[in-house]
Amino acid sequence: MSDDGSASPAAVLRSIVARAVDCDPAGLGDRTAIVERASGSANGADEPEGSPTPVGRLAELIGGSDSVVAVVPRFDADLAGRLNASLSAGDEAHESGAAADATAPSEGRVVFTGSAADRLTGTTGAVVRRALADRGVDAYRHEGESPIAVVLTDDRAAVGLIDGAGVAALLWTRDAAVREWAAATCRRYLDAAEPVADG
Repeated sequence: MSDDGSASPAAVLRSIVARAVDCDPAGLGDRTAIVERASGSANGADEPEGSPTPVGRLAELIGGSDSVVAVVPRFDADLAGRLNASLSAGDEAHESGAAADATAPSEGRVVFTGSAADRLTGTTGAVVRRALADRGVDAYRHEGESPIAVVLTDDRAAVGLIDGAGVAALLWTRDAAVREWAAATCRRYLDAAEPVADG
């Protein structure tokens, strides 16, 4: 990571995670996968058709999991829409008896911090809280900030670098050290958060 701000979002994110698990960023390369948003696009809106985006990959990871615990500092319409579409595809396949890669998680706990926490109590708060409750997601509000999103699914950890336009880069892995750090991070935020009623 360079001090002049010229490092890519993927390089910055890899450096953050490497510091968190006390290893060299290059050492994470073969143990993790990473995708970053195209330069100048907002959450992949200008990406070529079929290109992986951080938000799209995050929706796939969550949609394919039975259990999700997350710390989310930003929750915008694009992320909400992609998550809903991913989970809805799994619900429809489940109802028809077909096999599906995406199913609604049976357990979900999400800590909203920063601007995401403000959204829970803002003008759209009731709609967001109801949608989460309808999906069986327990929502928590944390007073504070985080520059990253941390998501722990069944067998993976995902970490997203957040900027003014949303998820700039997403790293995901089955690596035990990263999963342990992600679990501890989620626990720390959960312990400091308050449950949010769905009404």
